[in-house]
Amino acid sequence: MLPAHNAGAFALAALALIVIPGPSVLFVIGRSLSLGRVGGFLSVLGNALGMIPAIVAVSLGVGALVAQSVALLMVIKALGAAYLIYLGIQAIRSRHDHPSTRPDLPPSRPSARRLVAEGFVVGISNPKTIVFFVAVLPQFVSYDAGAIPLQLALLGGIFCAIALVCDSVWAFTAGTARLWFARDPRRLARIGAGGGVMMIGLGGALAVTGNKS
Repeated sequence: MLPAHNAGAFALAALALIVIPGPSVLFVIGRSLSLGRVGGFLSVLGNALGMIPAIVAVSLGVGALVAQSVALLMVIKALGAAYLIYLGIQAIRSRHDHPSTRPDLPPSRPSARRLVAEGFVVGISNPKTIVFFVAVLPQFVSYDAGAIPLQLALLGGIFCAIALVCDSVWAFTAGTARLWFARDPRRLARIGAGGGVMMIGLGGALAVTGNKS
């Protein structure tokens, strides 16, 4: 079983990493500005669920093999960047599809399942996540305690839980800011487009650079 002091040390290290804005935070902010707090929270949930396959892969030892395959990581990275750009374009195209900007249209919002699924795709297509887990999680494992796969899974779960809480704070903050912009239909359209531009920029940056998870 994972020793308590190992879990505590990892939690502090994970918190220090997560609170520093990175691609996941920018994704959540962009989604929250475009879709509001509910859309942001559902995207956060999907993004966190997208970490689970990486945690399972690392716990079973598959993660190390994936992390060593440069070609596979590049493919995953390209797919993730392309999907972010697609979501950004969709946000810009639908910036006027809101009751306050288009009273002639019925209220429309992507379903909760779709929002969670889109966040999941972004989370699972981030190759830096599995690289991080492969590089960092084993450092906090107690090999004397045994059950190494279980310890790795618990550490991954701790990271996932902290990310879920911290990213939810960003979603709430950005979503609240969007409510202020919603008082003016033109401002709301601009902020929705701004969230889309942010996701397109993030997708482009991830495609050409090595940003952290």
